[in-house]
Parts: sequence; C-alpha cells; structure tokens
Amino acid sequence: MPGFSTRLLYADRKTMDRVPDVVSPINVATTYRYPDKVEDFVMAKDVDPASLTTDRPLYSRLSHPNSSKCEAVLGDIVGGHAVAYNSGLSAFYAAVTYYNPKTVAIGHGYHGVHGILDILTRNYGIKQVRLDQLDQLSKGDVVHIETPENPYSEVHDIAKYVKKAHEIGAYVIVDATFAPPPLQDPWEFDVDMVMHAATKYFGGHSDLLAGVLVTKDPKVKTQLVNDRVFLGTNIANLESFLLLRSLRTYELRIKRQSSNAEKIVAYLDSHRQDYPALKVLHHSSLQKDEYVAKQMKGGHSPVFAIELENEDQAKNFPSKLKYFQHSTSLGGVESLIEWRCLSDPTARPALLRISVGVEDAEDLIGDLDGALKALK
Repeated sequence: MPGFSTRLLYADRKTMDRVPDVVSPINVATTYRYPDKVEDFVMAKDVDPASLTTDRPLYSRLSHPNSSKCEAVLGDIVGGHAVAYNSGLSAFYAAVTYYNPKTVAIGHGYHGVHGILDILTRNYGIKQVRLDQLDQLSKGDVVHIETPENPYSEVHDIAKYVKKAHEIGAYVIVDATFAPPPLQDPWEFDVDMVMHAATKYFGGHSDLLAGVLVTKDPKVKTQLVNDRVFLGTNIANLESFLLLRSLRTYELRIKRQSSNAEKIVAYLDSHRQDYPALKVLHHSSLQKDEYVAKQMKGGHSPVFAIELENEDQAKNFPSKLKYFQHSTSLGGVESLIEWRCLSDPTARPALLRISVGVEDAEDLIGDLDGALKALK
C-alpha cells in the first residue's frame, strides 16, 4: 500500500475525472445534465443509493465531484467508508439519526454536541447519561466518546468503553477530531463509527466548515448518504474544494503541530516554578494512564489548555501574546488562544484553550514564557 502522504494526493484518483486539470476545479453548479443517451437513463425509483457518491453527479444536495473526491481521500486515510457533511455538528446529528438511540452516554466534550442532544431530549425524550453510567444503556443505545476531549485534550480509554458497550449491545462513536490520523486509530479498538469535525485539522486553514463520519460497513455508508439527501447536510461545493486542497498537505501540518505542542507543553511543565500564576496544565502527553500510549501511537494532540489563578488573569492573558491570535476554533496553521468563556458557557472562568500551529516551536515557547512570567 502507498504511504500516508501519497494516499492524500492520489486516493481520489478512483473517482470520476471529469477534467484534465491537475488541481480539481471549483464546481459551483447545483445541478448536472442527465446522460445524452436515453438508454442510460435511470428512473428515480430504481436508483441505487450506493451510487449517489460514485456515479456521475445529478444534484449537489446528493453529491458533487469534489464531495466525492473528499470522501475518497478521507475514507482512505481514516480507514473506512466516509460520508462528508457541511459541519462537524451535522455529522454528529447524522450519526444519532442513524442509530436512533433511546439513551446516549457522553462525556463533557464539545458543548455543541450537547446542544444537539438537548434538542433531541426536549423533542423526543432521548436520555443522556455520563460515561460512568453505562449500566443505564440498553441494546441499540450509543456511547459517544470524544478523545482527546475538548478543551483539556484528555484521552479516554476507548477499549474499556467499547467492551462495556458491546456487552450491552450498544454502539460506540468516537469523535477523534483532536487527534486525527496518524496520531491515533480508533478502529484498533473495535469502535462502530469514527467522527471528525473536518473544519479543524483536515481543513487546517480556518476557512471552511465540514464534518465526516467513517464506517467499516458499506451498507451503513449507503444509509448515511441516503439520510443526508433529506437532512440537506452535504458539504457545499466551495468547502469541498477547499477541504480537498487542505488534505493534500495534511500530514505535513498535523505532524508539525503535534510536535510543536509536545515541545511547548514539555517546556512549560518543566518550568512551572517560573510561573506562579499557572495553576493547571492540561495535555494528553502529561497523562500517566497506560492506555494513553496505546492509543496515541503517532503523537499527541496539538491542543492543550491552561488554567490561571483567576478570571481576570485569563481574560487579559491573550493580549500579552504576539504569536497566538485570540480566537475560537482550532486546527489551523496559525496558533490560537481562547479565553474559553467567550464561546463555551460551561467553561471554567480561568481556562484558556490553546491550539498550536506550524510556527517555529521556539518562538511560541518564548511568547508563552514571557507572557506567563509577566502575570502578576
């Protein structure tokens, strides 16, 4: 099998090449002409849903050239059959729609996912329980594990939850956004579905929204695609073009970002005595649990978090930095820092989430070191 970076460039070659362009063009069309020959017509009642993302495009809500190409690349590198969506939240909603559980076990994680579950609880009575309450699940229910978990980059033991869930007959979805391949491979632990907010590292340039679900079962992909037609959540034309562009350089970025984060966290951890205001440093590389090494084989997440003494310090800390832009989101080539209270209503007031980019690690270390030392 070709190497990881080679597959990022050529995994979509199996999809229909409609033009000779080396770089796939932006397709702004919403609709595409039917075949010229009458004998090539397929009536709607006879269309195989499995062909919606592989045959010639018909309508962009179903699929379009670059969405199919994105799915080919994402499926190859994540290791399964991929379905692309217009955001990470759309992907999560599609997964819950597919499994249709009565109860969902979930950790802290991204507040947007909890927002979707709150809507489903309000409208349909879906029950939500914690990850330590799997005894409340029944056959067909869902365990949703975000690992590493937002915003602390904490790694959860996938194997432990899969074992318990499958004994019950429940399904396990892993949101691996914070540590995409090659940092970790959830399939090694027999999960049922893998999710990514492709806005983050797969996108990597802070200029697109996208999500992806990946399954090992082609029949599940077919159902997800068929559902997506009526949910109206296919990734858009421009976003899929941008995502495909980003995937070509993805491995170069993720390895640099992961390495940078590990260097920064190691430096801050070894110089804690110089930072009286730094009360807590959160990162998967600092976890001592045995399962962390088993899961994070390719490196640690480029995201970490710090907690300062008080809210006032956290609120003012971003303004003391030169190379970290104060902004929400993560995964871009530029380093970001966020006083998390501005976007997450559940965040602790002294918490700052840091997304590490591709800059020189020494510059980022110096920036954080100076700002932490300057805190009163």
